[in-house]
Order: sequence, then C-alpha cells, then structure tokens
Amino acid sequence: EPQTTPIDEGHPQRPINTYGESKLAVERALPHLERAHGIRSFVLRYFNAAGADPDGVIGEDHWPEEHLIPRAVAAASGGPGLTVFGEDYPTPDGTCVRDYVHVTDLADAHLKALSHLESGGASSAFNLGNGNGISVRQLIASVERVTGRSVVHHVGARRPGDPAVLVASSARIMRELHWQPRWAALDDIV
Repeated sequence: EPQTTPIDEGHPQRPINTYGESKLAVERALPHLERAHGIRSFVLRYFNAAGADPDGVIGEDHWPEEHLIPRAVAAASGGPGLTVFGEDYPTPDGTCVRDYVHVTDLADAHLKALSHLESGGASSAFNLGNGNGISVRQLIASVERVTGRSVVHHVGARRPGDPAVLVASSARIMRELHWQPRWAALDDIV
C-alpha cells in the first residue's frame, strides 16, 4: 500500500503480494552481483505494461490471459465477461487505480538504460509509468470507446494483494535519461 502517490524510487518497498516480493528479491540481489563480479545493472520498475506494436507486427497473446486490457477487449469481442475485483476502494469511483505504460515506451526506456550502462553509467533503479491514474471503470469506458462495443462485466469481491492505487512518478528517469512516454493517452494504449 503506497504511503504517497505518485510513487517515486525512494518510496519504502514493502510488497503485499508474491509478485512484488519476487521482483524485490531480484532487485536486492543485483548490488551483490555488482560487488562480487562488477556487473552493473538497471532496475526498470514497470507499473502496468500495456499495448502492442503500433504497426501491428507484434502483440500479446498468451493463455491464460491475466491482464486487464486484453481481458476487457476479449469481453467486448464476445469472450468471457470481465470481473471487476471490488468497487469499494477509497478511489473516486470505487475501483482500483493503476498507471498504464505502453510497451513501445518501455522498449525505449530499455534502450536508454542500456546506452547509459554502455557509456559507463552507474547502476540504478527507475520507475516506469505515465503518472496517470486510470481506474478499472475508466479503462472499461476506454475499451468501449475504442472498440465501439460494450464490455460485459460484473463486480466481484476484492482480490487479496490489490492496493487501491498504484501510480508511478517517472520524474527521475525523465530527468536523468531523458525518457519521455509518447503513448500517454489510454485510448491510444488500448
């Protein structure tokens, strides 16, 4: 649960789920690797990776699908209905709020981080997000606008380990590596 939003790199790291705990374990191991073997690294803390190649060359297609946007698109396309996990969060519309960042912007961040390391830059960690908080209901509305179809959904119980709000501050990577997300509008990501 964030103490402040948006979340910057200095925010206390206290994962509340297995996914977050596994990522933090690797992040904590990397400085030991550098001390022992001189291998520098970058930790790029994705918030919610989303989207596909703008040219349609590559995209996401796996089973089971766990990500909200593809599940909402599937529900709009006649697939299984979408479950909204909770509508009683302390957010403007009661649903979880997340920060979606386009995969093309993430790829650009990787290239900038690699270039920094290749030029002798120090190891570091950066948050990657748009800084825009989007609720589940706002995301459903976006999918409906983009597809022109209704997203069949129902409200279920909250899932354990789902914080109400997770929004990134990417100010540090913008300042230090001159990274800027180009795909900030949710409809464009969808």
